[in-house]
Amino acid sequence: MSDNTNDAVVVGIDFGTLSGRAVVVRVADGAELGSAVHEFTHGVVDNELPGTGERLPPDWALQVPSDYIDVLKTAVPRAVAAAGVDPTAVIGVATDFTACTMIPTLADGTPLNELPEYAGRKHAYVKLWKHHAAQPHADRINALAADRNEPWLARYGGLISSEWEFAKALQVLEEDPEIYAAMERWVEAADWIVWKLSGSYVRNACTAGYKGIRQDGAYPSPDYLATLNPGFADFVSEKLDQPIGQLGDRAGGLTAEAAAWTGLPEGIAVAVGNVDAHVTAPAAQAVEPGQMVAIMGTSTCHVMNGDVLREVPGMCGVVDGGIMAGRWGYEAGQSGVGDIFGWFVDTSVPATYAEEAARRGLNVHEYLTELAAAQEVGEHGLIALDWHSGNRSVLVDHELSGVVVGQTLATKPEDTYRALLEATAFGTRTIIETFNRAGVEVTELIIAGGLLKNGLIMQIYADVTGLPLSVIGSEQGPALGSAIHAAVAAGAYPDVHAAAAAMGNVERAVYQPDPDRAKAYDALYAEYVTLHDYFGRGGNDVMRRLRAIKRTAVTR
Repeated sequence: MSDNTNDAVVVGIDFGTLSGRAVVVRVADGAELGSAVHEFTHGVVDNELPGTGERLPPDWALQVPSDYIDVLKTAVPRAVAAAGVDPTAVIGVATDFTACTMIPTLADGTPLNELPEYAGRKHAYVKLWKHHAAQPHADRINALAADRNEPWLARYGGLISSEWEFAKALQVLEEDPEIYAAMERWVEAADWIVWKLSGSYVRNACTAGYKGIRQDGAYPSPDYLATLNPGFADFVSEKLDQPIGQLGDRAGGLTAEAAAWTGLPEGIAVAVGNVDAHVTAPAAQAVEPGQMVAIMGTSTCHVMNGDVLREVPGMCGVVDGGIMAGRWGYEAGQSGVGDIFGWFVDTSVPATYAEEAARRGLNVHEYLTELAAAQEVGEHGLIALDWHSGNRSVLVDHELSGVVVGQTLATKPEDTYRALLEATAFGTRTIIETFNRAGVEVTELIIAGGLLKNGLIMQIYADVTGLPLSVIGSEQGPALGSAIHAAVAAGAYPDVHAAAAAMGNVERAVYQPDPDRAKAYDALYAEYVTLHDYFGRGGNDVMRRLRAIKRTAVTR
């Protein structure tokens, strides 16, 4: 660490699905001095378009970009005040974002939804990561790439997701060509917020590689894109391509406008953008091969560094330097985890449970967890598939949907709740086993994100995977990870590896698998695999047929 930064601090800003969080971190040791959260005013726009009353179709998920600027204006000054530090002590700022979250803009970065003529057009808004309405476009991208033996396809486990840049952009072109024509830049939110902070539009290497199909310095060819749709041929050159910034690099200095928003000193380092999951790895000191980090929140992202290049079926991608320079960065994930538990509590729990939870000073999740924890493995007689928001890995199919098998008139809410917890653990085991079979061995599972607070979930994951579970030593994993990158961008450390050693925080092997429970879960996992392959690998396409019936009914 540089000698002149012993008293310096940095600010990490984590943009999540529903809110943005700013954390002030001491550069010397990673101590978190103060934080603040700002909830997005518009949240997730998935029912109707703001100000229009227009009902959105199924599987749409939008956001309003002004909500992101409000985080800079509110959460950052409050976090600095909470930390009790002089703003002049801040030497750098860095951000992370959900991905793939895309913003259609003009050449100067103005979001199209902020233009009066496009405010009522749904394709002019941010497409949030969990916008899954581009699945038919992803299917065509995959089929054509397979037919042409496109060399980049294997780097993504053989399938490109509907959540990613190209599928969402192709949907815009084919459903609203006027918006596509007006769209001069198709920008990852991770890069847009850095653009607003620094005045520099730099594509970060992480999202370009994982979500933008950029491999070995190139995107898919114009000929391939033209075969998808002639109007898509120049998508990369006209709307997507931009200089690439490496993770931990300085994108630019804080502009006067952004300094006024945040209360931070003009000109301080603004780091190249990053993704919430990937930036968490150094915060958890998961910088060596074999250490898989599962960032568990509304969804789960699984990331790890490797010293070898392998093709892992159904992974979200492998990118050179995608997490840390000098390593192959691997990513996989589950589209729904905390979202599934939240859905169940919101829709499927009787009032008597909520009343009893309130009487005991618990929320409904805590009460159901307590009841579920009293059960033996398999006592509820259920098995579930964790596809309520589709499957990200290893099937990469967002037409898939949730299943619970074994319910009877004796089934209680805590039974189904525990089965859903277990289903997400089975999904993670599926990912781990797929990596292991491909020659990318997982030796340690490190948990970050809000769900690590639930001890039952953690123990279930240890028992199901058979791995010791370490936990990040911070409740603000992504924001701490961003702060680590801010320190590197400001020159306080030579690289992310060194900064992670000084500023990261992890507690090793907090949860150990129980041999008896692990054996019991092996039997349940075998049933999960049977259902997984039957519904997910072509044994029965009923889920896709039901989706088609639903779309037809909604559009009548």
